[in-house]
Parts: sequence; structure tokens; C-alpha cells
Amino acid sequence: MAEIIATKNLIKDYNLGKVKVRALNGVDLTIEAGEFVAIMGPSGSGKSTLMHIIGCLDSPTGGEYHLDGVLVSQMAKDDLASIRNSKIGFVFQSFNLLPHLNILKNVELPLMYAGESLRERSRKAREILASVGLSDRLRHKPSELSGGQRQRVAIARAIVNNPAILLADEPTGNLDSQAGGDILEIFTQLHSQGNTVIIVTHDKAVAQRAGRIIRIMDGRIEDGHLAG
Repeated sequence: MAEIIATKNLIKDYNLGKVKVRALNGVDLTIEAGEFVAIMGPSGSGKSTLMHIIGCLDSPTGGEYHLDGVLVSQMAKDDLASIRNSKIGFVFQSFNLLPHLNILKNVELPLMYAGESLRERSRKAREILASVGLSDRLRHKPSELSGGQRQRVAIARAIVNNPAILLADEPTGNLDSQAGGDILEIFTQLHSQGNTVIIVTHDKAVAQRAGRIIRIMDGRIEDGHLAG
């Protein structure tokens, strides 16, 4: 399979007052299209910084990052935003749904930004919500749903544009064990359909669902072995 993510000597520095903090310290990483990968590390290890760069939410201080064959590490913010909107679907621990919109409209948002017609937006959003078992909740607002249902909406929104990568940050962190297991099962199904799935987590049980676990410590990749 072809590499969808390739980083070389990735460095990220933050300036905190007069102090420079190195969050990533020479990260070399490759992920192939169609892989299911978990990125693990304790708080402060650099895993969130790595996720932000992989997701084109931030740029590295040094090194190279190729996404789907395109060098994105030196792109301007507007170009990064375009790549992000077309190539990456995000699922966050806190769901990040818009509270004043019903779930159908929440899922339609990425399609609106992509310039899809109203009819096509509605069709695709309804179809993807059906795939995560929420056809009977289209007019409900996020506050009227359980945590597990809200995360299903977030997943539907993330995949409605058929992105190259599904990137999830602690997607079960706010859920009970039953709802969390259901969400992980959806990720497993998406991977079986050929999607590239990357989950950032500190939970070993979550990481074990992946095909490969990449561990990061002090801004460096410690290892990247098969799960199990």
C-alpha cells in the first residue's frame, strides 16, 4: 500500500515567554493508506502536537510532512485549511458539535463548505447518519442526545466528505464503557471498509483495537509495533 503520511525529522518548538519548549524532537513516521493506527503517550509526550500537525491544524518548526504525496509542512494557513477540509475528518473527545443546529445540519456543514447543493447535502448527510444508526434523530439537537449518540454524529460529520484520513483524539474519553465500545466498533467497521484511521489515546484498551500502536515519549517516537 502507498504511504498516506510520511514525516521526516519533524520538529515543533513553542515559545513560552523567554523559554523555548521542544514538543516534537525529530519525529520520523510513516502510515500507509488503509492502516488503523493508535498513537499513545502520556500527557506532555507530544502526541497532541503530532496530531495537530498530522491534521494540518498546525505547522512544524522544522522537518518535512507529506500528506497523500503532497508536501504540506511549508504551506500557508489558507492552503492548509483547504487540504484539511478535503483530506481529513476529525473526531474529538468533546464532540465539537454546534448546539443550535440539529444533527442533520451539523453533518451537512462540511458539505456546505465544499460547495455541495442543498439537495445533495441533505441526501449525503441522511445517508451517513443512517450508517451510524441515527436516522430517527435527524431533527434532534445535540443536547437532546446521549454522549454516545453525539459521538456518532461527530463521526458522521467527519466521514461525510469521504476524507483520506479519519483522525480521532481520545474519541471515547467522555463516554461510559458501553458507549465507548460501540464507538470503537464503528471505527473498526470504517477501517474494514478501507478507511485510514488514526486514534490518539492514552487508553490501552482503545489502542488494542488498532493494527499498530505508535508510542511517543518526550517528543520522540519510541516504537511502532503491531497491536496485540
